[in-house]
Amino acid sequence: MTRPDQINYLELPSLQPEQSKAFFTRVFGWRFVDYGPDYLAFFDAGLEGGFYRATQVATTAQGGVLVVLKSDNLEQSLAAVQAAGATITKAIFSFPGGRRFQFLEPGGNEFAIWAE
Repeated sequence: MTRPDQINYLELPSLQPEQSKAFFTRVFGWRFVDYGPDYLAFFDAGLEGGFYRATQVATTAQGGVLVVLKSDNLEQSLAAVQAAGATITKAIFSFPGGRRFQFLEPGGNEFAIWAE
């Protein structure tokens, strides 16, 4: 049951939603429902949301929100995103509490993956 005033759904821009869908299905096993050519909803991602077709995307360089995923094996996650076509924007680095890296998915958005 969802409560009021909590984050419930996340909508992300994508230059190519179909490529975002293929990437997140392959790497993370997210499920999708297509709502026409310009909107794809995702499930099984920890928080439900969707990708909408856009001409701009979210990157930290542009002040965009950084969506951060958690991993049990950071090196394995790095290899998986690279094999699926991601571009690494920040190599693995340490921070208080863990390590992480950042990448651009094929739809153009920047994401991060961290591990303890």
